[in-house]
Amino acid sequence: MDNLSSISIFGFVANWSPYYFSFVVFMTVVYFLLTRKWYSNFEGGRPSTNREAATFGIAMVLLYTMYGSPVDILSHILFSFHMLQMAFVFLLIAPLLYFGVPAYLWAYFVSLPGFRQFFAIARKPLIPLILFTGVFSVYHLPVVLDFLKQEVILHAAFNVLLFMLALLMFYPVFNKVEPEEKHMGGLFKLLYIFGIGALLTPACGLIIFAENAVYSTYTDGDAWLSAMELCVPSGVLDGLKGQGLISGPEYFTDASPRMDQQTGGVIMKVLQEVFFGFMLGHLFFNWYRNERKDEDEVTRRSMEEARLQKELFNQYR
Repeated sequence: MDNLSSISIFGFVANWSPYYFSFVVFMTVVYFLLTRKWYSNFEGGRPSTNREAATFGIAMVLLYTMYGSPVDILSHILFSFHMLQMAFVFLLIAPLLYFGVPAYLWAYFVSLPGFRQFFAIARKPLIPLILFTGVFSVYHLPVVLDFLKQEVILHAAFNVLLFMLALLMFYPVFNKVEPEEKHMGGLFKLLYIFGIGALLTPACGLIIFAENAVYSTYTDGDAWLSAMELCVPSGVLDGLKGQGLISGPEYFTDASPRMDQQTGGVIMKVLQEVFFGFMLGHLFFNWYRNERKDEDEVTRRSMEEARLQKELFNQYR
């Protein structure tokens, strides 16, 4: 019998993380103060549009869902939920922030010491592309993931690093800070998104086609219990271990570790294709619209020049 519903034994705090909820609420309040009340303090400041505010709100809800709701506990029990979490946080929430945060706030953020040098890397788009996909692939090496999932501080730091690299990776495509002439052209943006997918494919392939389950934090009871300390208060976990209620992830699911691992790789690949499909559609539409606008402008100028030449000809005839 599938016992995923039994995660309630970990308690309310572990399942719904009021601390992370407070963090998300704080970030949302700061956002609305900056964009609806204090925007005049920034160069080019203006109130955020309803679309921007809604997009930021959706990003915050998704962020809490991934890290503050039962999805976070499930990501430590099942590798498939771990990959679901990775896909949403790094491939959806990160790019959504470029649509939710007004350009003047991004400009201020990018101009801060340290961040200015960090985001300057994105002026050579291949570097952030290789950085994120490389670090993401290294993170999912069994020896690395198993180690990090048993080290609370290092695990959190590595996830923050991955999120910053995801923001950096999408910067050349979606930022509105750099002058238009420094942006990649529409075709290059499309190829760039394809490139992200291509470089993530080997990591997904190795996970899907591995002959055995390769992560001890999802198969070995002791390693799994150690990893659960990342999201379950130690007192609650010690009590459950003392009562002999849990010993490993097999208590919560009938899926074999290998099947769970394969499912995780498939989820990552499918969600990647879905998210990138929307991005490609958005980029293609904007590229087509801009091309038509340029063509219309050229046609308008040609017609204006022809009209002036005709007037001059009639004047001196």
